[in-house]
Amino acid sequence: MIPTPLQATVHFSHSPLLTFIIGLILVVAMLVWLDLPAFIGLIISAFLVGVVNTIFVADFAAADAGSQVATAFGDGMAGIGIPILMAAIIGKGMLESGAAQRIVRGFQGVLGESNSDISLLGSSSVLAVPVFFDSVFYLMAPLARSMRARVGRDYTLFIVVVGAGAATTHVFVPPTPGPLAVADQIGSNLFMTIVIGLVTAIPAAIVSGLVYGRWINSRLDIPLRDTMATSTEELQEVADRPTSELPGVLESLAPILLAVLLIGSSTFVNTFQELYPFLASLQPITDFLGNKNVALTIAALAAAYTFYRYDDMSQSEWSDELTEALKSGGNIAAITAAGGAFGALLAASGIGDYLANALQEVGIGLLVTAWLIAAIVRIAQGSATAAMLTAAGIMAPLTGQLTVNPAYLVMVIGAGGNIFSWFNDSGFWLVSEIGGLTKTETLKTWTALTTIISVTGLVTVLIVSTIFPLV
Repeated sequence: MIPTPLQATVHFSHSPLLTFIIGLILVVAMLVWLDLPAFIGLIISAFLVGVVNTIFVADFAAADAGSQVATAFGDGMAGIGIPILMAAIIGKGMLESGAAQRIVRGFQGVLGESNSDISLLGSSSVLAVPVFFDSVFYLMAPLARSMRARVGRDYTLFIVVVGAGAATTHVFVPPTPGPLAVADQIGSNLFMTIVIGLVTAIPAAIVSGLVYGRWINSRLDIPLRDTMATSTEELQEVADRPTSELPGVLESLAPILLAVLLIGSSTFVNTFQELYPFLASLQPITDFLGNKNVALTIAALAAAYTFYRYDDMSQSEWSDELTEALKSGGNIAAITAAGGAFGALLAASGIGDYLANALQEVGIGLLVTAWLIAAIVRIAQGSATAAMLTAAGIMAPLTGQLTVNPAYLVMVIGAGGNIFSWFNDSGFWLVSEIGGLTKTETLKTWTALTTIISVTGLVTVLIVSTIFPLV
Protein backbone atom coordinates (compact mmCIF):
# COMPACT_ATOMS: atom_id res chain seq x y z
CA MET A 1 0.00 0.00 0.00
CA ILE A 2 1.45 3.39 -1.01
CA PRO A 3 1.45 5.84 1.92
CA THR A 4 -0.64 8.99 1.53
CA PRO A 5 1.07 12.39 1.89
CA LEU A 6 -0.51 12.71 5.34
CA GLN A 7 0.94 9.36 6.44
CA ALA A 8 4.36 10.33 5.11
CA THR A 9 4.20 13.64 6.98
CA VAL A 10 3.26 11.90 10.23
CA HIS A 11 6.06 9.38 9.75
CA PHE A 12 8.75 11.99 9.27
CA SER A 13 7.40 14.33 11.96
CA HIS A 14 8.03 11.55 14.45
CA SER A 15 11.48 10.67 13.13
CA PRO A 16 13.45 12.71 15.74
CA LEU A 17 11.85 10.65 18.52
CA LEU A 18 12.71 7.45 16.66
CA THR A 19 16.30 8.66 16.25
CA PHE A 20 16.51 9.35 19.97
CA ILE A 21 15.25 5.86 20.86
CA ILE A 22 17.71 4.25 18.44
CA GLY A 23 20.53 6.38 19.85
CA LEU A 24 19.62 5.37 23.39
CA ILE A 25 19.68 1.67 22.47
CA LEU A 26 23.00 2.09 20.63
CA VAL A 27 24.85 3.82 23.46
CA VAL A 28 23.56 1.36 26.06
CA ALA A 29 24.61 -1.52 23.82
CA MET A 30 28.10 -0.11 23.34
CA LEU A 31 28.82 0.98 26.91
CA VAL A 32 26.82 -1.47 29.03
CA TRP A 33 26.22 -4.67 27.09
CA LEU A 34 29.50 -4.77 25.12
CA ASP A 35 31.39 -2.84 27.82
CA LEU A 36 33.57 -1.04 25.26
CA PRO A 37 35.98 1.69 26.43
CA ALA A 38 33.97 4.87 26.89
CA PHE A 39 35.63 6.83 24.08
CA ILE A 40 35.21 4.06 21.50
CA GLY A 41 31.62 3.31 22.49
CA LEU A 42 30.59 6.97 22.37
CA ILE A 43 32.24 7.68 19.02
CA ILE A 44 30.74 4.57 17.39
CA SER A 45 27.31 5.50 18.79
CA ALA A 46 27.71 9.03 17.40
CA PHE A 47 28.64 7.67 13.96
CA LEU A 48 25.63 5.35 13.94
CA VAL A 49 23.25 8.12 15.02
CA GLY A 50 24.68 10.10 12.12
CA VAL A 51 23.75 7.24 9.79
CA VAL A 52 20.22 7.20 11.21
CA ASN A 53 20.00 10.97 10.63
CA THR A 54 20.74 10.43 6.94
CA ILE A 55 17.52 8.43 6.73
CA PHE A 56 15.21 10.83 8.53
CA VAL A 57 16.77 14.32 8.32
CA ALA A 58 16.26 15.92 4.92
CA ASP A 59 19.47 17.98 4.75
CA PHE A 60 21.74 15.44 6.47
CA ALA A 61 23.86 13.64 3.83
CA ALA A 62 25.48 10.27 4.48
CA ALA A 63 28.84 11.70 3.46
CA ASP A 64 28.52 14.28 6.25
CA ALA A 65 27.94 11.85 9.12
CA GLY A 66 31.61 11.24 9.85
CA SER A 67 32.66 14.85 9.41
CA GLN A 68 29.85 16.13 11.64
CA VAL A 69 30.93 13.77 14.43
CA ALA A 70 34.50 15.01 14.01
CA THR A 71 33.34 18.63 14.02
CA ALA A 72 31.26 18.15 17.16
CA PHE A 73 34.16 16.33 18.80
CA GLY A 74 36.50 19.17 17.83
CA ASP A 75 34.10 21.77 19.18
CA GLY A 76 34.00 19.84 22.44
CA MET A 77 37.78 19.68 22.64
CA ALA A 78 37.98 23.41 21.89
CA GLY A 79 35.78 24.06 24.90
CA ILE A 80 37.27 21.63 27.42
CA GLY A 81 40.62 20.43 26.03
CA ILE A 82 42.98 22.95 27.62
CA PRO A 83 40.97 23.26 30.87
CA ILE A 84 40.96 19.49 31.43
CA LEU A 85 44.68 19.19 30.66
CA MET A 86 45.44 22.02 33.06
CA ALA A 87 43.03 20.52 35.60
CA ALA A 88 45.09 17.33 35.42
CA ILE A 89 48.18 19.31 36.41
CA ILE A 90 46.24 21.17 39.13
CA GLY A 91 44.96 17.88 40.52
CA LYS A 92 48.37 16.23 40.37
CA GLY A 93 50.11 19.21 41.92
CA MET A 94 47.60 19.84 44.70
CA LEU A 95 47.22 16.18 45.64
CA GLU A 96 50.87 15.14 45.68
CA SER A 97 52.34 18.34 47.10
CA GLY A 98 49.94 18.10 50.04
CA ALA A 99 48.15 21.37 49.14
CA ALA A 100 44.74 19.69 48.88
CA GLN A 101 45.38 17.89 52.15
CA ARG A 102 46.29 21.18 53.83
CA ILE A 103 43.00 22.75 52.68
CA VAL A 104 41.07 19.72 53.93
CA ARG A 105 42.67 20.01 57.35
CA GLY A 106 41.82 23.71 57.41
CA PHE A 107 38.15 22.88 56.77
CA GLN A 108 38.18 20.28 59.50
CA GLY A 109 39.84 22.67 61.91
CA VAL A 110 36.99 25.15 61.47
CA LEU A 111 33.96 22.86 61.12
CA GLY A 112 35.19 19.55 62.57
CA GLU A 113 35.66 16.22 60.81
CA SER A 114 31.98 15.34 61.23
CA ASN A 115 31.03 18.31 59.03
CA SER A 116 33.44 17.58 56.20
CA ASP A 117 30.56 17.21 53.76
CA ILE A 118 29.14 20.62 54.70
CA SER A 119 32.49 22.31 54.12
CA LEU A 120 32.83 20.74 50.66
CA LEU A 121 29.22 21.58 49.74
CA GLY A 122 29.62 25.21 50.78
CA SER A 123 32.95 25.58 49.00
CA SER A 124 31.74 24.16 45.69
CA SER A 125 28.54 26.24 45.84
CA VAL A 126 30.42 29.51 46.34
CA LEU A 127 33.07 28.71 43.73
CA ALA A 128 30.39 28.02 41.09
CA VAL A 129 28.94 31.55 41.23
CA PRO A 130 31.64 33.14 39.03
CA VAL A 131 32.98 29.92 37.47
CA PHE A 132 31.57 27.29 35.09
CA PHE A 133 30.60 23.93 36.60
CA ASP A 134 33.42 22.06 34.91
CA SER A 135 36.05 24.44 36.29
CA VAL A 136 34.64 24.04 39.81
CA PHE A 137 34.71 20.26 39.56
CA TYR A 138 38.31 20.35 38.32
CA LEU A 139 39.26 22.33 41.43
CA MET A 140 37.09 20.54 44.00
CA ALA A 141 37.61 16.90 42.98
CA PRO A 142 41.16 16.83 44.42
CA LEU A 143 39.76 18.11 47.72
CA ALA A 144 37.11 15.37 47.78
CA ARG A 145 39.78 12.75 47.10
CA SER A 146 42.07 14.18 49.78
CA MET A 147 39.20 14.33 52.26
CA ARG A 148 38.54 10.63 51.63
CA ALA A 149 42.21 9.82 52.14
CA ARG A 150 42.19 11.86 55.35
CA VAL A 151 39.09 10.36 57.01
CA GLY A 152 39.27 6.92 55.38
CA ARG A 153 35.60 6.75 54.35
CA ASP A 154 32.63 8.55 52.76
CA TYR A 155 34.02 9.19 49.27
CA THR A 156 30.52 8.69 47.84
CA LEU A 157 29.23 11.49 50.07
CA PHE A 158 32.13 13.80 49.26
CA ILE A 159 31.79 13.43 45.49
CA VAL A 160 28.01 13.97 45.72
CA VAL A 161 28.25 17.19 47.76
CA VAL A 162 30.92 18.62 45.46
CA GLY A 163 28.74 17.87 42.42
CA ALA A 164 25.57 19.12 44.10
CA GLY A 165 27.06 22.41 45.24
CA ALA A 166 28.50 23.22 41.83
CA ALA A 167 25.45 22.06 39.85
CA THR A 168 22.84 23.98 41.86
CA THR A 169 24.62 27.30 41.64
CA HIS A 170 25.41 26.65 37.98
CA VAL A 171 21.74 26.57 36.94
CA PHE A 172 20.11 28.92 39.45
CA VAL A 173 22.34 31.83 40.50
CA PRO A 174 23.57 34.61 38.15
CA PRO A 175 26.14 35.77 37.20
CA THR A 176 26.71 32.11 36.37
CA PRO A 177 26.34 32.25 32.56
CA GLY A 178 23.39 29.85 32.13
CA PRO A 179 20.78 31.60 34.29
CA LEU A 180 22.22 34.97 33.27
CA ALA A 181 21.49 34.22 29.58
CA VAL A 182 18.02 32.88 30.38
CA ALA A 183 17.22 35.94 32.54
CA ASP A 184 18.23 38.17 29.64
CA GLN A 185 15.95 36.31 27.19
CA ILE A 186 13.04 36.29 29.63
CA GLY A 187 13.56 39.92 30.61
CA SER A 188 13.90 39.21 34.33
CA ASN A 189 15.44 41.76 36.68
CA LEU A 190 18.99 40.61 37.51
CA PHE A 191 18.88 41.45 41.22
CA MET A 192 15.55 39.68 41.70
CA THR A 193 16.87 36.69 39.71
CA ILE A 194 19.87 36.43 42.03
CA VAL A 195 17.68 36.62 45.16
CA ILE A 196 15.19 34.02 43.94
CA GLY A 197 18.08 31.97 42.60
CA LEU A 198 19.59 31.75 46.07
CA VAL A 199 16.21 30.85 47.57
CA THR A 200 15.88 28.04 45.01
CA ALA A 201 19.48 26.84 45.12
CA ILE A 202 19.86 26.42 48.89
CA PRO A 203 17.15 23.76 49.44
CA ALA A 204 18.15 22.02 46.19
CA ALA A 205 21.78 21.82 47.32
CA ILE A 206 20.82 20.56 50.78
CA VAL A 207 18.42 17.89 49.52
CA SER A 208 20.63 16.64 46.67
CA GLY A 209 23.95 17.04 48.48
CA LEU A 210 23.46 16.37 52.17
CA VAL A 211 20.20 14.41 52.33
CA TYR A 212 20.67 12.25 49.25
CA GLY A 213 24.44 12.20 49.65
CA ARG A 214 24.25 10.76 53.16
CA TRP A 215 21.56 8.29 52.10
CA ILE A 216 23.46 6.91 49.09
CA ASN A 217 26.73 6.98 51.03
CA SER A 218 25.30 4.46 53.51
CA ARG A 219 24.40 2.14 50.62
CA LEU A 220 27.21 2.64 48.11
CA ASP A 221 30.88 2.59 49.10
CA ILE A 222 32.94 4.01 46.25
CA PRO A 223 36.64 3.29 46.76
CA LEU A 224 39.46 5.65 45.86
CA ARG A 225 40.89 4.65 42.50
CA ASP A 226 43.92 5.77 40.56
CA THR A 227 42.90 8.71 38.38
CA MET A 228 44.38 11.99 37.14
CA ALA A 229 47.82 10.29 37.28
CA THR A 230 47.69 9.99 41.08
CA SER A 231 47.52 6.63 42.80
CA THR A 232 45.63 5.85 45.98
CA GLU A 233 48.94 4.94 47.66
CA GLU A 234 50.33 8.40 46.93
CA LEU A 235 47.18 10.01 48.31
CA GLN A 236 47.40 7.97 51.50
CA GLU A 237 51.07 8.82 51.95
CA VAL A 238 50.26 12.53 51.75
CA ALA A 239 47.31 12.10 54.14
CA ASP A 240 49.68 10.64 56.74
CA ARG A 241 52.15 13.54 56.60
CA PRO A 242 52.28 15.89 59.58
CA THR A 243 50.86 19.35 58.91
CA SER A 244 54.31 20.90 59.35
CA GLU A 245 55.45 19.14 56.17
CA LEU A 246 52.59 20.46 54.07
CA PRO A 247 52.42 23.78 52.17
CA GLY A 248 50.98 26.81 53.92
CA VAL A 249 47.29 27.61 53.63
CA LEU A 250 47.71 30.54 51.22
CA GLU A 251 50.07 28.64 48.91
CA SER A 252 47.75 25.63 49.01
CA LEU A 253 44.76 27.77 48.05
CA ALA A 254 46.64 29.67 45.33
CA PRO A 255 45.47 27.54 42.34
CA ILE A 256 41.82 27.80 43.41
CA LEU A 257 42.01 31.50 44.30
CA LEU A 258 43.79 32.40 41.07
CA ALA A 259 41.27 30.53 38.91
CA VAL A 260 38.24 31.96 40.72
CA LEU A 261 39.52 35.54 40.90
CA LEU A 262 40.64 35.64 37.28
CA ILE A 263 37.46 34.11 35.88
CA GLY A 264 35.33 36.05 38.33
CA SER A 265 36.98 39.34 37.32
CA SER A 266 35.86 38.84 33.73
CA THR A 267 32.32 38.00 34.81
CA PHE A 268 32.22 41.02 37.13
CA VAL A 269 33.47 43.51 34.54
CA ASN A 270 31.16 42.22 31.79
CA THR A 271 28.16 42.27 34.12
CA PHE A 272 28.63 45.68 35.75
CA GLN A 273 30.44 47.84 33.20
CA GLU A 274 27.16 49.50 32.16
CA LEU A 275 26.62 50.62 35.74
CA TYR A 276 30.28 51.59 36.21
CA PRO A 277 31.66 52.80 32.84
CA PHE A 278 35.26 52.99 34.12
CA LEU A 279 35.30 49.18 34.16
CA ALA A 280 35.20 49.15 30.35
CA SER A 281 38.88 50.06 30.23
CA LEU A 282 39.68 46.85 32.14
CA GLN A 283 37.64 44.59 29.87
CA PRO A 284 40.43 43.63 27.41
CA ILE A 285 42.66 42.57 30.31
CA THR A 286 40.00 40.73 32.31
CA ASP A 287 38.62 39.02 29.19
CA PHE A 288 42.09 37.63 28.45
CA LEU A 289 43.08 36.65 31.98
CA GLY A 290 39.53 35.57 32.82
CA ASN A 291 39.25 33.22 29.87
CA LYS A 292 39.03 29.76 31.46
CA ASN A 293 41.86 28.44 29.27
CA VAL A 294 44.22 31.19 30.44
CA ALA A 295 43.01 31.26 34.05
CA LEU A 296 43.36 27.51 34.53
CA THR A 297 46.79 27.55 32.88
CA ILE A 298 47.95 30.16 35.41
CA ALA A 299 46.40 28.11 38.22
CA ALA A 300 48.17 25.00 36.89
CA LEU A 301 51.53 26.79 36.97
CA ALA A 302 50.93 27.68 40.63
CA ALA A 303 50.03 24.07 41.50
CA ALA A 304 53.00 22.70 39.55
CA TYR A 305 55.39 25.07 41.33
CA THR A 306 54.13 23.98 44.75
CA PHE A 307 54.43 20.34 43.64
CA TYR A 308 58.07 20.94 42.68
CA ARG A 309 58.83 22.65 46.00
CA TYR A 310 57.28 20.03 48.24
CA ASP A 311 58.25 16.79 46.51
CA ASP A 312 61.85 15.60 46.60
CA MET A 313 62.57 15.16 42.90
CA SER A 314 64.82 16.49 40.16
CA GLN A 315 63.53 18.85 37.51
CA SER A 316 63.47 16.06 34.91
CA GLU A 317 61.48 13.82 37.28
CA TRP A 318 59.08 16.69 37.95
CA SER A 319 58.64 17.21 34.20
CA ASP A 320 57.95 13.49 33.70
CA GLU A 321 55.31 13.57 36.45
CA LEU A 322 53.55 16.50 34.76
CA THR A 323 53.69 14.66 31.43
CA GLU A 324 51.97 11.66 33.03
CA ALA A 325 49.27 13.97 34.36
CA LEU A 326 48.76 15.39 30.87
CA LYS A 327 48.41 11.89 29.41
CA SER A 328 45.67 11.14 31.93
CA GLY A 329 44.01 14.48 31.23
CA GLY A 330 44.10 13.80 27.47
CA ASN A 331 42.15 10.58 27.91
CA ILE A 332 39.56 12.35 30.06
CA ALA A 333 39.24 15.20 27.55
CA ALA A 334 38.73 12.72 24.70
CA ILE A 335 35.96 10.87 26.54
CA THR A 336 34.25 14.10 27.56
CA ALA A 337 34.33 15.50 24.02
CA ALA A 338 33.07 12.19 22.62
CA GLY A 339 30.07 12.36 24.96
CA GLY A 340 29.39 15.85 23.67
CA ALA A 341 29.66 14.65 20.05
CA PHE A 342 27.11 11.89 20.70
CA GLY A 343 24.72 14.47 22.17
CA ALA A 344 25.31 16.83 19.23
CA LEU A 345 24.40 14.14 16.68
CA LEU A 346 21.18 13.43 18.59
CA ALA A 347 20.47 17.16 18.54
CA ALA A 348 21.05 17.23 14.77
CA SER A 349 17.99 15.00 14.37
CA GLY A 350 15.82 17.91 15.50
CA ILE A 351 14.76 16.18 18.72
CA GLY A 352 14.96 19.42 20.71
CA ASP A 353 12.56 21.41 18.52
CA TYR A 354 10.29 18.39 18.09
CA LEU A 355 9.82 17.88 21.82
CA ALA A 356 9.61 21.57 22.60
CA ASN A 357 6.89 22.16 20.00
CA ALA A 358 4.94 19.12 21.20
CA LEU A 359 5.04 20.24 24.83
CA GLN A 360 4.07 23.79 23.95
CA GLU A 361 0.61 22.50 23.12
CA VAL A 362 0.11 20.80 26.50
CA GLY A 363 -2.51 22.59 28.56
CA ILE A 364 -0.69 23.03 31.89
CA GLY A 365 0.67 25.99 33.83
CA LEU A 366 3.46 28.07 32.30
CA LEU A 367 6.01 27.25 35.01
CA VAL A 368 5.49 23.50 34.73
CA THR A 369 5.40 23.71 30.92
CA ALA A 370 8.75 25.54 30.89
CA TRP A 371 10.27 22.96 33.25
CA LEU A 372 9.00 20.08 31.10
CA ILE A 373 10.33 21.59 27.88
CA ALA A 374 13.79 22.18 29.35
CA ALA A 375 13.83 18.76 31.06
CA ILE A 376 12.87 16.69 28.04
CA VAL A 377 15.17 18.58 25.69
CA ARG A 378 17.99 18.07 28.20
CA ILE A 379 17.39 14.31 28.46
CA ALA A 380 17.13 13.98 24.70
CA GLN A 381 20.21 15.88 23.59
CA GLY A 382 22.41 16.16 26.68
CA SER A 383 23.29 19.84 26.82
CA ALA A 384 21.92 21.73 29.83
CA THR A 385 22.72 25.07 28.20
CA ALA A 386 20.95 24.14 24.95
CA ALA A 387 17.93 22.91 26.91
CA MET A 388 17.75 26.11 28.95
CA LEU A 389 18.10 28.41 25.93
CA THR A 390 15.58 26.37 23.91
CA ALA A 391 13.02 26.62 26.69
CA ALA A 392 13.77 30.32 27.23
CA GLY A 393 13.27 31.08 23.53
CA ILE A 394 9.91 29.34 23.52
CA MET A 395 8.66 30.84 26.79
CA ALA A 396 9.93 34.42 26.36
CA PRO A 397 6.89 35.56 24.27
CA LEU A 398 4.57 34.12 26.94
CA THR A 399 6.00 35.98 29.95
CA GLY A 400 3.16 38.51 29.75
CA GLN A 401 0.79 35.72 30.81
CA LEU A 402 2.72 35.06 34.03
CA THR A 403 0.98 35.79 37.31
CA VAL A 404 4.30 35.66 39.20
CA ASN A 405 7.69 37.36 38.90
CA PRO A 406 9.58 36.35 35.68
CA ALA A 407 12.55 35.29 37.80
CA TYR A 408 10.55 32.22 38.82
CA LEU A 409 10.37 31.26 35.14
CA VAL A 410 14.17 31.53 34.93
CA MET A 411 14.42 29.14 37.88
CA VAL A 412 12.14 26.42 36.50
CA ILE A 413 13.96 26.55 33.17
CA GLY A 414 17.27 26.10 35.01
CA ALA A 415 15.80 23.26 37.04
CA GLY A 416 14.50 21.47 33.98
CA GLY A 417 17.78 21.91 32.12
CA ASN A 418 19.69 20.23 34.93
CA ILE A 419 17.72 16.97 35.05
CA PHE A 420 19.08 13.45 34.48
CA SER A 421 22.61 13.94 33.20
CA TRP A 422 23.51 10.67 31.44
CA PHE A 423 25.68 9.23 28.65
CA ASN A 424 24.95 11.99 26.11
CA ASP A 425 26.11 14.75 28.48
CA SER A 426 29.81 15.61 28.55
CA GLY A 427 29.39 16.52 32.23
CA PHE A 428 28.56 12.89 33.03
CA TRP A 429 31.91 11.76 31.67
CA LEU A 430 33.73 14.61 33.36
CA VAL A 431 32.46 13.51 36.76
CA SER A 432 33.05 9.83 36.01
CA GLU A 433 36.62 10.19 34.78
CA ILE A 434 37.95 12.89 37.11
CA GLY A 435 36.19 11.40 40.12
CA GLY A 436 37.36 7.87 39.32
CA LEU A 437 33.81 6.45 39.20
CA THR A 438 32.40 3.58 37.16
CA LYS A 439 29.46 4.26 34.85
CA THR A 440 27.07 2.61 37.31
CA GLU A 441 28.45 4.63 40.22
CA THR A 442 28.11 7.84 38.20
CA LEU A 443 24.46 7.05 37.41
CA LYS A 444 23.74 6.40 41.10
CA THR A 445 25.46 9.58 42.26
CA TRP A 446 25.71 12.27 39.58
CA THR A 447 22.66 11.36 37.47
CA ALA A 448 20.53 10.94 40.59
CA LEU A 449 21.63 14.22 42.18
CA THR A 450 21.01 16.24 39.00
CA THR A 451 17.49 14.82 38.89
CA ILE A 452 16.92 15.61 42.58
CA ILE A 453 18.16 19.18 42.01
CA SER A 454 15.71 19.52 39.12
CA VAL A 455 12.65 18.23 40.98
CA THR A 456 13.51 20.06 44.21
CA GLY A 457 14.03 23.28 42.28
CA LEU A 458 10.64 22.96 40.59
CA VAL A 459 8.82 22.20 43.86
CA THR A 460 10.57 25.06 45.65
CA VAL A 461 9.61 27.54 42.93
CA LEU A 462 5.98 26.39 42.87
CA ILE A 463 5.69 26.77 46.65
CA VAL A 464 7.56 30.09 46.98
CA SER A 465 5.90 31.67 43.94
CA THR A 466 2.47 30.78 45.36
CA ILE A 467 3.26 32.43 48.70
CA PHE A 468 5.33 35.34 47.32
CA PRO A 469 4.33 35.99 43.67
CA LEU A 470 6.34 39.27 43.72
CA VAL A 471 4.49 40.80 40.76
